Amino acid sequence: MSTYVIRRLLDLGFVLFGVSVLIFLMLRLIPGDAVAIMLGANIDITPERVEALRRQLGLHLPMHEQYVQWLGGVLRGDLGRSVWTGRPVTDEILGRLPVTLQLSAMALCFAIAVAFPLGILAARARGGGADAFVRLASIVGLTVPSFWIGVLMLYATSMYLPTWPTIGYVPFAEDPWGNLARMILPTIAVSLPMIAGLTRILRSSLLDVLSLDYIRTGRAKGLASRSLFYKHALRNAMIPVITVIGVQVGYLLSGVVVIEQVFAIPGLGRLVIGAINERNYPLAQGVILVATVVFVFVNLLVDLAYAWIDPRVEYG
Repeated sequence: MSTYVIRRLLDLGFVLFGVSVLIFLMLRLIPGDAVAIMLGANIDITPERVEALRRQLGLHLPMHEQYVQWLGGVLRGDLGRSVWTGRPVTDEILGRLPVTLQLSAMALCFAIAVAFPLGILAARARGGGADAFVRLASIVGLTVPSFWIGVLMLYATSMYLPTWPTIGYVPFAEDPWGNLARMILPTIAVSLPMIAGLTRILRSSLLDVLSLDYIRTGRAKGLASRSLFYKHALRNAMIPVITVIGVQVGYLLSGVVVIEQVFAIPGLGRLVIGAINERNYPLAQGVILVATVVFVFVNLLVDLAYAWIDPRVEYG
Protein backbone atom coordinates (compact mmCIF):
# COMPACT_ATOMS: atom_id res chain seq x y z
CA MET A 1 0.00 0.00 0.00
CA SER A 2 2.84 2.43 0.85
CA THR A 3 4.41 1.89 -2.60
CA TYR A 4 1.08 2.64 -4.24
CA VAL A 5 0.69 5.86 -2.21
CA ILE A 6 4.22 7.03 -3.07
CA ARG A 7 3.61 6.33 -6.77
CA ARG A 8 0.38 8.30 -6.71
CA LEU A 9 2.06 11.24 -4.91
CA LEU A 10 4.78 11.36 -7.57
CA ASP A 11 2.11 11.38 -10.27
CA LEU A 12 0.36 14.24 -8.52
CA GLY A 13 3.60 16.22 -8.43
CA PHE A 14 3.82 16.11 -12.24
CA VAL A 15 0.13 16.98 -12.54
CA LEU A 16 0.45 20.01 -10.29
CA PHE A 17 3.51 21.22 -12.20
CA GLY A 18 1.60 21.01 -15.49
CA VAL A 19 -1.40 22.75 -13.94
CA SER A 20 0.79 25.59 -12.64
CA VAL A 21 2.09 26.21 -16.17
CA LEU A 22 -1.44 26.25 -17.60
CA ILE A 23 -2.74 28.62 -14.91
CA PHE A 24 0.15 31.00 -15.48
CA LEU A 25 -0.20 31.04 -19.27
CA MET A 26 -3.99 31.16 -19.53
CA LEU A 27 -4.31 34.34 -17.48
CA ARG A 28 -1.63 36.11 -19.49
CA LEU A 29 -3.14 35.08 -22.82
CA ILE A 30 -6.44 36.86 -22.05
CA PRO A 31 -6.74 39.73 -24.60
CA GLY A 32 -6.14 43.27 -23.39
CA ASP A 33 -3.45 45.21 -21.58
CA ALA A 34 -3.55 43.91 -18.02
CA VAL A 35 -1.98 47.03 -16.50
CA ALA A 36 -4.38 49.37 -18.32
CA ILE A 37 -7.36 47.31 -17.09
CA MET A 38 -6.03 47.31 -13.52
CA LEU A 39 -5.61 51.08 -13.49
CA GLY A 40 -8.98 51.64 -15.17
CA ALA A 41 -10.08 55.09 -16.27
CA ASN A 42 -8.15 56.90 -13.58
CA ILE A 43 -7.21 60.38 -14.82
CA ASP A 44 -4.04 60.26 -12.74
CA ILE A 45 -2.54 57.52 -14.90
CA THR A 46 0.95 58.43 -16.05
CA PRO A 47 3.59 56.42 -17.92
CA GLU A 48 5.56 56.33 -14.67
CA ARG A 49 2.62 54.74 -12.77
CA VAL A 50 2.10 52.20 -15.54
CA GLU A 51 5.77 51.23 -15.52
CA ALA A 52 5.82 51.05 -11.72
CA LEU A 53 2.87 48.64 -11.71
CA ARG A 54 4.48 46.52 -14.43
CA ARG A 55 7.60 46.18 -12.32
CA GLN A 56 5.57 45.50 -9.18
CA LEU A 57 3.87 42.58 -10.95
CA GLY A 58 7.05 41.48 -12.71
CA LEU A 59 5.43 41.99 -16.12
CA HIS A 60 8.56 43.71 -17.45
CA LEU A 61 10.40 40.38 -17.30
CA PRO A 62 10.37 37.71 -20.02
CA MET A 63 7.53 35.20 -19.66
CA HIS A 64 9.71 32.32 -18.48
CA GLU A 65 11.34 34.50 -15.81
CA GLN A 66 7.90 35.60 -14.60
CA TYR A 67 6.89 31.95 -14.24
CA VAL A 68 10.06 30.95 -12.38
CA GLN A 69 9.64 33.91 -10.04
CA TRP A 70 5.99 33.07 -9.35
CA LEU A 71 6.64 29.34 -8.90
CA GLY A 72 9.49 30.05 -6.50
CA GLY A 73 7.15 32.12 -4.38
CA VAL A 74 4.50 29.39 -4.45
CA LEU A 75 6.99 26.78 -3.26
CA ARG A 76 7.88 29.10 -0.35
CA GLY A 77 4.19 29.53 0.47
CA ASP A 78 4.11 33.08 -0.90
CA LEU A 79 1.31 33.56 -3.45
CA GLY A 80 2.00 37.28 -3.78
CA ARG A 81 -0.15 40.27 -2.89
CA SER A 82 -3.48 41.41 -4.24
CA VAL A 83 -3.05 44.38 -6.58
CA TRP A 84 -6.11 46.20 -5.21
CA THR A 85 -5.94 45.63 -1.46
CA GLY A 86 -2.21 45.05 -1.04
CA ARG A 87 -3.01 42.15 1.31
CA PRO A 88 -1.26 38.78 0.91
CA VAL A 89 -3.16 36.53 -1.49
CA THR A 90 -3.06 33.78 1.14
CA ASP A 91 -5.01 35.99 3.55
CA GLU A 92 -7.56 36.88 0.86
CA ILE A 93 -8.09 33.18 0.09
CA LEU A 94 -8.29 32.10 3.72
CA GLY A 95 -10.91 34.76 4.31
CA ARG A 96 -13.18 33.34 1.58
CA LEU A 97 -12.27 29.65 1.67
CA PRO A 98 -14.51 28.67 4.65
CA VAL A 99 -17.57 30.01 2.82
CA THR A 100 -16.91 27.94 -0.30
CA LEU A 101 -15.95 24.86 1.72
CA GLN A 102 -19.18 25.07 3.71
CA LEU A 103 -21.31 25.33 0.57
CA SER A 104 -19.39 22.52 -1.15
CA ALA A 105 -19.52 20.22 1.90
CA MET A 106 -23.24 20.82 2.42
CA ALA A 107 -23.98 20.19 -1.26
CA LEU A 108 -21.89 17.00 -1.36
CA CYS A 109 -23.43 15.59 1.84
CA PHE A 110 -26.93 16.45 0.67
CA ALA A 111 -26.31 14.86 -2.73
CA ILE A 112 -24.99 11.62 -1.21
CA ALA A 113 -27.80 11.47 1.37
CA VAL A 114 -30.46 11.77 -1.33
CA ALA A 115 -28.79 9.89 -4.22
CA PHE A 116 -27.98 6.68 -2.34
CA PRO A 117 -31.57 5.88 -1.25
CA LEU A 118 -32.87 6.81 -4.72
CA GLY A 119 -30.25 4.68 -6.51
CA ILE A 120 -30.93 1.70 -4.23
CA LEU A 121 -34.67 2.12 -4.67
CA ALA A 122 -34.37 2.22 -8.44
CA ALA A 123 -32.14 -0.88 -8.51
CA ARG A 124 -34.39 -2.90 -6.20
CA ALA A 125 -37.53 -1.84 -8.10
CA ARG A 126 -36.06 -2.39 -11.56
CA GLY A 127 -38.72 -2.06 -14.24
CA GLY A 128 -41.31 -0.75 -11.80
CA GLY A 129 -42.93 2.62 -11.39
CA ALA A 130 -40.42 3.82 -8.80
CA ASP A 131 -37.54 2.94 -11.13
CA ALA A 132 -39.13 4.83 -14.03
CA PHE A 133 -39.76 7.89 -11.86
CA VAL A 134 -36.19 7.96 -10.53
CA ARG A 135 -34.73 7.60 -14.03
CA LEU A 136 -36.92 10.37 -15.41
CA ALA A 137 -36.06 12.68 -12.51
CA SER A 138 -32.35 11.92 -13.05
CA ILE A 139 -32.55 12.90 -16.72
CA VAL A 140 -34.22 16.17 -15.81
CA GLY A 141 -31.65 16.84 -13.09
CA LEU A 142 -28.76 16.30 -15.49
CA THR A 143 -30.13 18.58 -18.20
CA VAL A 144 -31.19 21.58 -16.10
CA PRO A 145 -28.30 24.00 -15.27
CA SER A 146 -27.79 24.66 -11.57
CA PHE A 147 -27.75 28.44 -12.02
CA TRP A 148 -31.19 28.31 -13.68
CA ILE A 149 -32.48 26.20 -10.79
CA GLY A 150 -31.06 28.80 -8.43
CA VAL A 151 -32.80 31.66 -10.22
CA LEU A 152 -36.12 29.80 -10.17
CA MET A 153 -35.72 29.07 -6.47
CA LEU A 154 -35.03 32.72 -5.74
CA TYR A 155 -38.11 33.75 -7.70
CA ALA A 156 -40.35 31.16 -6.01
CA THR A 157 -39.06 32.06 -2.56
CA SER A 158 -39.62 35.77 -3.12
CA MET A 159 -43.18 35.04 -4.23
CA TYR A 160 -44.27 32.54 -1.58
CA LEU A 161 -41.81 33.07 1.31
CA PRO A 162 -40.87 36.76 1.06
CA THR A 163 -39.48 36.86 4.59
CA TRP A 164 -37.06 33.98 4.00
CA PRO A 165 -33.41 35.19 3.79
CA THR A 166 -32.04 34.17 0.40
CA ILE A 167 -29.20 36.51 -0.54
CA GLY A 168 -25.82 37.04 1.06
CA TYR A 169 -23.96 35.21 3.79
CA VAL A 170 -23.79 35.29 7.58
CA PRO A 171 -21.00 33.40 9.42
CA PHE A 172 -22.28 30.38 11.31
CA ALA A 173 -20.58 31.52 14.52
CA GLU A 174 -22.50 34.82 14.44
CA ASP A 175 -25.94 33.51 13.54
CA PRO A 176 -26.32 29.72 13.06
CA TRP A 177 -29.93 29.90 11.90
CA GLY A 178 -29.29 32.84 9.57
CA ASN A 179 -26.30 31.00 8.09
CA LEU A 180 -28.20 27.76 7.42
CA ALA A 181 -31.27 29.60 6.13
CA ARG A 182 -29.19 31.42 3.51
CA MET A 183 -27.25 28.28 2.53
CA ILE A 184 -30.23 25.96 1.97
CA LEU A 185 -31.21 27.26 -1.47
CA PRO A 186 -27.68 27.38 -2.97
CA THR A 187 -26.97 23.94 -1.49
CA ILE A 188 -30.00 22.45 -3.24
CA ALA A 189 -29.25 24.27 -6.50
CA VAL A 190 -25.66 23.01 -6.61
CA SER A 191 -26.48 19.46 -5.51
CA LEU A 192 -29.41 18.59 -7.82
CA PRO A 193 -27.26 17.75 -10.89
CA MET A 194 -24.96 15.76 -8.59
CA ILE A 195 -27.91 13.83 -7.18
CA ALA A 196 -29.03 12.96 -10.70
CA GLY A 197 -25.61 11.72 -11.77
CA LEU A 198 -24.91 9.72 -8.61
CA THR A 199 -28.36 8.10 -8.69
CA ARG A 200 -27.94 6.90 -12.27
CA ILE A 201 -24.44 5.54 -11.66
CA LEU A 202 -25.41 3.76 -8.44
CA ARG A 203 -28.46 2.16 -10.05
CA SER A 204 -26.46 1.00 -13.08
CA SER A 205 -23.57 -0.30 -10.97
CA LEU A 206 -25.89 -2.19 -8.61
CA LEU A 207 -27.73 -3.84 -11.49
CA ASP A 208 -24.41 -4.95 -13.01
CA VAL A 209 -23.26 -6.47 -9.70
CA LEU A 210 -26.62 -8.14 -9.02
CA SER A 211 -26.31 -10.00 -12.33
CA LEU A 212 -22.94 -11.57 -11.44
CA ASP A 213 -22.51 -15.28 -10.70
CA TYR A 214 -21.58 -14.94 -7.03
CA ILE A 215 -24.85 -13.12 -6.32
CA ARG A 216 -26.86 -15.87 -8.03
CA THR A 217 -24.87 -18.45 -6.07
CA GLY A 218 -25.67 -16.66 -2.83
CA ARG A 219 -29.36 -16.66 -3.69
CA ALA A 220 -29.20 -20.37 -4.53
CA LYS A 221 -27.62 -21.07 -1.13
CA GLY A 222 -30.47 -19.30 0.60
CA LEU A 223 -28.71 -16.15 1.81
CA ALA A 224 -31.12 -13.48 2.98
CA SER A 225 -31.93 -11.06 0.19
CA ARG A 226 -31.31 -8.01 2.36
CA SER A 227 -27.93 -9.27 3.57
CA LEU A 228 -26.90 -10.26 0.04
CA PHE A 229 -27.83 -6.85 -1.31
CA TYR A 230 -26.35 -4.58 1.34
CA LYS A 231 -23.37 -6.66 2.52
CA HIS A 232 -22.11 -8.02 -0.79
CA ALA A 233 -23.62 -6.24 -3.79
CA LEU A 234 -23.56 -2.66 -2.52
CA ARG A 235 -19.90 -2.66 -1.51
CA ASN A 236 -18.76 -4.07 -4.84
CA ALA A 237 -20.90 -1.53 -6.67
CA MET A 238 -19.19 1.38 -4.92
CA ILE A 239 -16.03 1.78 -7.05
CA PRO A 240 -17.72 3.54 -10.00
CA VAL A 241 -19.79 5.56 -7.53
CA ILE A 242 -16.64 6.73 -5.72
CA THR A 243 -15.19 7.70 -9.11
CA VAL A 244 -18.20 9.90 -9.79
CA ILE A 245 -18.03 11.45 -6.31
CA GLY A 246 -14.39 12.39 -6.93
CA VAL A 247 -15.28 13.96 -10.28
CA GLN A 248 -18.23 15.75 -8.66
CA VAL A 249 -15.81 17.60 -6.41
CA GLY A 250 -14.43 19.20 -9.56
CA TYR A 251 -17.97 19.99 -10.62
CA LEU A 252 -18.60 21.56 -7.22
CA LEU A 253 -15.62 23.86 -7.55
CA SER A 254 -16.90 25.06 -10.93
CA GLY A 255 -20.62 25.05 -10.15
CA VAL A 256 -20.15 26.90 -6.88
CA VAL A 257 -18.55 29.79 -8.81
CA VAL A 258 -21.82 30.45 -10.65
CA ILE A 259 -24.08 29.80 -7.66
CA GLU A 260 -22.07 32.20 -5.51
CA GLN A 261 -22.78 34.89 -8.08
CA VAL A 262 -26.50 34.08 -8.17
CA PHE A 263 -26.91 34.12 -4.39
CA ALA A 264 -24.31 36.86 -3.69
CA ILE A 265 -22.21 34.53 -1.51
CA PRO A 266 -18.72 35.94 -0.81
CA GLY A 267 -16.74 32.78 -1.51
CA LEU A 268 -13.80 31.87 -3.73
CA GLY A 269 -16.03 31.89 -6.81
CA ARG A 270 -16.88 35.58 -6.57
CA LEU A 271 -13.29 36.32 -5.58
CA VAL A 272 -11.75 34.67 -8.65
CA ILE A 273 -14.27 36.19 -11.08
CA GLY A 274 -13.51 39.66 -9.77
CA ALA A 275 -9.77 38.97 -9.93
CA ILE A 276 -9.96 37.78 -13.55
CA ASN A 277 -12.09 40.74 -14.62
CA GLU A 278 -9.61 43.15 -12.99
CA ARG A 279 -6.55 41.21 -14.25
CA ASN A 280 -5.45 40.86 -10.64
CA TYR A 281 -2.89 38.23 -11.62
CA PRO A 282 -1.54 37.27 -8.18
CA LEU A 283 -5.03 36.82 -6.71
CA ALA A 284 -6.49 34.97 -9.71
CA GLN A 285 -3.49 32.62 -9.93
CA GLY A 286 -3.60 31.93 -6.21
CA VAL A 287 -7.31 31.11 -6.09
CA ILE A 288 -7.21 28.85 -9.15
CA LEU A 289 -4.10 27.07 -7.87
CA VAL A 290 -5.66 26.42 -4.45
CA ALA A 291 -8.87 25.11 -6.03
CA THR A 292 -6.84 22.83 -8.30
CA VAL A 293 -4.75 21.49 -5.42
CA VAL A 294 -7.94 20.70 -3.48
CA PHE A 295 -9.39 18.87 -6.50
CA VAL A 296 -6.19 16.90 -7.13
CA PHE A 297 -5.86 15.75 -3.52
CA VAL A 298 -9.52 14.76 -3.38
CA ASN A 299 -8.82 12.53 -6.37
CA LEU A 300 -5.86 11.08 -4.46
CA LEU A 301 -8.24 10.20 -1.62
CA VAL A 302 -10.56 8.60 -4.17
CA ASP A 303 -7.70 6.45 -5.47
CA LEU A 304 -6.84 5.39 -1.93
CA ALA A 305 -10.48 4.53 -1.33
CA TYR A 306 -10.33 2.27 -4.41
CA ALA A 307 -7.39 0.41 -2.93
CA TRP A 308 -9.22 0.02 0.39
CA ILE A 309 -12.41 -1.31 -1.21
CA ASP A 310 -10.62 -3.51 -3.75
CA PRO A 311 -6.92 -4.22 -2.98
CA ARG A 312 -6.46 -5.45 -6.56
CA VAL A 313 -6.44 -1.81 -7.66
CA GLU A 314 -2.96 -1.39 -6.19
CA TYR A 315 -1.57 -3.84 -8.70
CA GLY A 316 -3.56 -2.59 -11.69
